[in-house]
Amino acid sequence: MAQNTCFQRRGLYLGLVCCCSVGLKLTHLSVILITKNEAANIEACLRSVAFADEVVVVDSGSTDDTVAIARRMGAVVHVTPDWPGFGPQKNRSLALASHPWVLSLDADERVPPELQAEIARVVQGQGGAAVAWEIPRLTQFCGQWIHHCGWTPDLVLRLFRREAARFSDDLVHERVLVAQGAVGRLKTSLLHYSYPTPSHYWRKLEQYSQAWAQQRHRAGQKTSMARAAAAGVVAFIRSYFFRLGLLDGAMGFAVCTMQAQAAFGKYFALYCLNQTHDTSSVPPPPSV
Repeated sequence: MAQNTCFQRRGLYLGLVCCCSVGLKLTHLSVILITKNEAANIEACLRSVAFADEVVVVDSGSTDDTVAIARRMGAVVHVTPDWPGFGPQKNRSLALASHPWVLSLDADERVPPELQAEIARVVQGQGGAAVAWEIPRLTQFCGQWIHHCGWTPDLVLRLFRREAARFSDDLVHERVLVAQGAVGRLKTSLLHYSYPTPSHYWRKLEQYSQAWAQQRHRAGQKTSMARAAAAGVVAFIRSYFFRLGLLDGAMGFAVCTMQAQAAFGKYFALYCLNQTHDTSSVPPPPSV
């Protein structure tokens, strides 16, 4: 039985490779992405999903060659004049998808051949009753794959039936919300080339921290400097010791330190918003 299963999986993988080599597409699958200034990533990402029948890219005003590259690679590209946040923008891309199954990706992610075969199995009706699928994700930091630090296992829900799910309206850290139905889990990791240099991490940290703080501030959340400091300390201890970041060596220490800075940074950003909009406080009189 195990040997037959092995041959079946190998046959599906080889079948997918053959289909891609002769230009055939996996029907019933739409790949959706949102982009802005992703010229360095978009071509490799789209090459890894060349097996999909439809690729939809929603771009929020790139000033580099992202749009031109995506169109050259055969994607259907829509450019929006505004930026409503990650969740709403991804819902825009979802609304443009036309096939029953949807695979949502970021431009810095790649779908390796083994994962392509698993996705093909689901889309072709061999995945059982599940309407959505989690995919493990492996992230590279400055050239090294990170296997601990809380980054692995990193399960992301990215493959789902179009009518069964939508994205949350969160400005940042959006989630796929499944209305009803079972959720399965694929085995092969999605490859995440998110941080080729430390500067990429700092840019994303600033973007996410500000968006997180604005969202929480609008919801009326308050914080303090002590809370921000505690968040940073707890984040380091959790990721370096309890989530075994120490096993990733020097890069593991760097990742855990940056996660601590990220935890502090988002609460500090919220603290600053609280102070800026706090009109009830009165400055003390100047000392004489």
